[in-house]
Amino acid sequence: MSDTLSSLIEARFGERVEVPGALERDPELTGLAAHRSHRSFTSEPVPPAVLRALLAAAFSAPAKSDLQQSCVVHVSDRSDQERIAALIPSMPWIAGAPVLLVFCGDNRRIRRICELRGTPFANDHFDSFFNAAVDTGLVMAGFIRAAQAAGLGCCPLSVVRNHAAEVSRMLGLPDYVFPVAGMVAGYPAKERRITPRLPLDAFVHDNCYDDSGFERWIASYDARRHVMLPLNPDRQRDPARFGRAEFYGWSEDKARQVAVSERGDFGEFVRSKRFRLD
Repeated sequence: MSDTLSSLIEARFGERVEVPGALERDPELTGLAAHRSHRSFTSEPVPPAVLRALLAAAFSAPAKSDLQQSCVVHVSDRSDQERIAALIPSMPWIAGAPVLLVFCGDNRRIRRICELRGTPFANDHFDSFFNAAVDTGLVMAGFIRAAQAAGLGCCPLSVVRNHAAEVSRMLGLPDYVFPVAGMVAGYPAKERRITPRLPLDAFVHDNCYDDSGFERWIASYDARRHVMLPLNPDRQRDPARFGRAEFYGWSEDKARQVAVSERGDFGEFVRSKRFRLD
């Protein structure tokens, strides 16, 4: 990769960061900083051995207290993949992706270990769900990086949680196992641009949380992102409800997005998997 770490950071966050020379072309760091999500793939299949190796790398991620509370379902049957894709008509590219994975939190395994060893499971509360979800997020991040290192592209699919109960039935997920997100992967059909992020100061706080620069961050980011990745002014969300904005930037788009309730039944689904959320 010809991009340096400092140039990638500037492209992402809109600021120059002093990077020690030894790190400028470190492949791990530049790979992370150059992340793009991909939704368009070539017809080239991903060899099973490659996928297996990438998953092994991903499941090498840290696990809370070494409890190892995550798993993945590889949806290798094309008809099953099409059934899942049919639930999400706004993303038709899911059906044709070379690989579809569903990463799951798995609190079932440790409960079965307790039964096997004749000990009580004394942590039947929200933290058990949370730990499994966080572990799974770490595995997903590891898979994304591993896939990119192998020349693949991928895109996480949180939208599977919009249909958590149906996806769970399709995949035969038992009690205490729940979908965190899907993932499509394959060899990218085209290069994608870096998606800019808010300024680093919005993410990185020194000693205590401080968002006193909030309005300045949003205004500068909206302007910078509009130059790099302008939103289509003809595709404003719900203009009948919110009107048409003269300037339709990232913050206006995201405010309108979360003004619509989504996955309000997910807590009920999690309880149906016998998790206690108190």
